[in-house]
Amino acid sequence: MAKAQQPEKVGFFGRIKQIGMVFSFTAKRDKLFLPLVIGAVTIALALSVLLFFVIAWFAIPLGIMLVLLAVLIVLNLRANKAMMAEAENQPGAAASIVEQMRGDFRVTPAVASTTQLDFVHLVISRAGVILLGEGNPGRVKGLIGQERKRLSKVIGSADLRDFMIGKAEGEVPLTKLRVTLMKLPRTLSPKDVNALDKRLKALTARPQLPKGAIPKNMRPPNMRLPRAR
Repeated sequence: MAKAQQPEKVGFFGRIKQIGMVFSFTAKRDKLFLPLVIGAVTIALALSVLLFFVIAWFAIPLGIMLVLLAVLIVLNLRANKAMMAEAENQPGAAASIVEQMRGDFRVTPAVASTTQLDFVHLVISRAGVILLGEGNPGRVKGLIGQERKRLSKVIGSADLRDFMIGKAEGEVPLTKLRVTLMKLPRTLSPKDVNALDKRLKALTARPQLPKGAIPKNMRPPNMRLPRAR
């Protein structure tokens, strides 16, 4: 069996470049970011000056570390918010967010979809099976209903939940998706998750095509249309 390819390690300068890109991205989209960075750096410098009178020159390297830490803390908080705001209008954003979450969250994007860019994503986790809907609520509810009926035949006693992503009443905002999923009770063991994952992979081996005619720009490259007779 071939070994899984290990993710390429990012070197020091590569990491610095990534931080610079995130800094630039956040500064362009968040008007409060730079003022908050300046405030955090000012506080860190003030603490460094106070430390200088206590531990003399040893305060200099400590002060540099405090400044860098202050900038990174503000960057982390504001970058997440900026990225969430950017993702709100992007189709498939919910699946991307869950894929980046810590913990055992196994995501199958777009197990059901329409040509109007409505999606239902499948998530398997310690909390059971979760369906995430994105798009027009009227159309997505029908897709979720079909998926619930299909999944309920193979998931056994595992919990089955569904969430509609949006800002209306009863929906989960994209910015609160991580917190919502992390708060769900863990009712499955890692062994149960593996077994459930295998069963559902067999069930979803053939992804369902979107309902309606498929636009040319959405057709897979290897799809061959029937010849006209």
